[in-house]
Amino acid sequence: MTEGFRLNDYLARIGFEGKTAPDFTTLSTLHAAHVATIPFETLDPFLGRRVSIDLPSIHEKMIEGRRGGYCYEQNTLFRAALEAIGFKVAALAGRVRWMSGPEAPLGPRTHMLLKVELAEGLWLADVGFGGCLLDRPLRLETGVEQRTGAGIYLLRENGGLFSLDAQQPGGWRTAYLFDLTPQENSDYEMANWYSSTHPRSIFLENLIMEKVADGRRYKLVNRRYVVEESGGRVIEGRNVESAEDLDGILREAFNVIPPVPVTDVFARIRPA
Repeated sequence: MTEGFRLNDYLARIGFEGKTAPDFTTLSTLHAAHVATIPFETLDPFLGRRVSIDLPSIHEKMIEGRRGGYCYEQNTLFRAALEAIGFKVAALAGRVRWMSGPEAPLGPRTHMLLKVELAEGLWLADVGFGGCLLDRPLRLETGVEQRTGAGIYLLRENGGLFSLDAQQPGGWRTAYLFDLTPQENSDYEMANWYSSTHPRSIFLENLIMEKVADGRRYKLVNRRYVVEESGGRVIEGRNVESAEDLDGILREAFNVIPPVPVTDVFARIRPA
């Protein structure tokens, strides 16, 4: 799993210093550092570029190229780091509900997340859910509100199907549904192909970027940039008015240089 991956380069990329061990302190610290420095971003599918989710390609893009990525890239990278340290990790799949109404039919398993087994129990780790990034792992325990620096979360379970809910200003909102069936890399290859090429995939029509640092959530969706406090309360929000404005946000808020001229990116975004 870790072929083509260099742990020291990853730790330097996220600014992690000190000793690592397969324990909760390391898991939580790595998780927080990852989402603060490697943003969720959909530049490649948005620009019609191929998304490769083999580990060497991810390492080259996100570590050497200092880019971000979406769930398959993010959680494949995080899984490789955890396994290199000695964690026991299982890769899972989820059905996204974040933009769906409660009565909407279930969609396909298009999200990757991780189950991490520690001496004290099971934990959900996920550094790749754009829209509501987790800033630390959650105990895989249902019916208990779990507070992080950036929000309050709740896991529910019904007949072996789990839901991850996040508290928002308007109430609880479901991020995704999942079960504990381990997935194969081939499952993610198919889901990645769908997510990055299917005409109905939101990633082809929307530029989405997000990171979480110091309890604040920084989000860019097309030409709208917002900063949220814990629980989703917006404390800053503005429209992106020009390519120069977009370039400043990409560099200063997300530390990302796009793979094409920023003028091409801005021109591709549909006005609100």
